[in-house]
Amino acid sequence: MTKEDKVLVIQEIKDLLQDAKVVYVADLEGLNAAKSSEFRRQAFKSNVKVKVVKNTLLQKAMEQVEGVDYSEMFPTFKGNSALMIAETANAPAKLIKDFRKKEEKPALKSAYVQETFYIGDKELETLSNIKSKEEMLGEIIGLLQSPIQRLVSALQNKADNEGGNEETPTAEAAE
Repeated sequence: MTKEDKVLVIQEIKDLLQDAKVVYVADLEGLNAAKSSEFRRQAFKSNVKVKVVKNTLLQKAMEQVEGVDYSEMFPTFKGNSALMIAETANAPAKLIKDFRKKEEKPALKSAYVQETFYIGDKELETLSNIKSKEEMLGEIIGLLQSPIQRLVSALQNKADNEGGNEETPTAEAAE
């Protein structure tokens, strides 16, 4: 790879990382071509970008990204590395977990999610349990609706009961 090629690759990686809020680095070593293609297909369906990268080029690109110090992740850059970028915090973790039901790999090396670093494969379970923005909003809406629904129900029951009491005297008066 020529120096010009390396500069282009570093710029490409830097562009991917610049606005990324969710960055995972995984080890895909040991996956044959068919399994690797299957992993990429599943990643595409999950809106996760996957790019196999050279560790030194990834590190240089990360060093050039403004606003985030990725240096905590650098010690994990050994062997085969795949960069995974997503919008949803838990999407890459769930993808890795689901794929590992059939295979040993991929293994999580490190991740940067919601301004926090996660180092090592042992963090996979924690990352997969992070709720997405949509899941959190759904829970919040549900929590907010619950007291309102109870209040409306109580008011309706009270109105029904009061309405029932008013009908009885009217019926008696008619007799």
